[in-house]
Amino acid sequence: MSEYNTKAPTQLLIKNSLDGDKHALNELIKMHEPFIYNVAWKYTNDENEAKDLTQEALIKIITKLSSFEGKSSFRTWVYKIVFNQFLQTKRRPLEDRWDSLDSFADELNAIPSPELSAEEEQEQMLRTKTGRTRCMSGMLMCLTREQRLMYLLGEVFRVDHHIGAEVFGLSKQNYRVRLSRTRKEFHAFMNRQCGLVKLNNPCRCSKKAKAMEAAGKMQTNAKLFDPEFYSTITEFAEKVGDEVADTVDRKYLEFFQKHPSKTNFDVNTVVDEIVNDKDLHKYFN
Repeated sequence: MSEYNTKAPTQLLIKNSLDGDKHALNELIKMHEPFIYNVAWKYTNDENEAKDLTQEALIKIITKLSSFEGKSSFRTWVYKIVFNQFLQTKRRPLEDRWDSLDSFADELNAIPSPELSAEEEQEQMLRTKTGRTRCMSGMLMCLTREQRLMYLLGEVFRVDHHIGAEVFGLSKQNYRVRLSRTRKEFHAFMNRQCGLVKLNNPCRCSKKAKAMEAAGKMQTNAKLFDPEFYSTITEFAEKVGDEVADTVDRKYLEFFQKHPSKTNFDVNTVVDEIVNDKDLHKYFN
């Protein structure tokens, strides 16, 4: 993660930020902005909602910066604030679209699956990738907020389970149990439904994508998989996370970790908007 690439020690950046150094605050917050944004993006399944949620979380970090006591790592402290903010924020419309994974499957299976030639399959690879990402992101929205965030944190982004337990206020054993239950429920659904997992399952990304675009329900966004704009979640996944208990589960995680993630932000980023706020000093009262 970018925290380890900073030129100045985190504690010095915190001290200088609290002393009113905008450049130090900018660097401190930007170390975490990409990770926060990408978790928010997968959590909300909407880029604009993710930006709003990221801004709310970053403002919360700034307002509480003076309360950091160093009892845990700054990164863990940041995660705890961010994810509490995620869990407490107003519900987004997409969160109420499906009341279960089964209702999601019913809607998905109702989409036509037109036959495609080998040439058509090859021609619409980008459309298929976009459709696949949207489908799997929709699956995530069927989980409860805590399940969704725990799965993203512990499985997709592979944050260490000690950190995950602390963030959710659980013992490591209880955290692992809850995460395991969520993973099993989620992966069991994919095992029944997803054609990526079993060829005889009903869903086919390329066929569904073609039908959705024909019906005007999906517009292929070329930038979604343009490497100039996006990397993949794999680049944000930590190397120190506990091994997945069941080896076969890794294939499910790989599908999510290949989803796009944003690494390069516009010049006027969320952080810049906050740091350059003329009322910045009020955040440290």
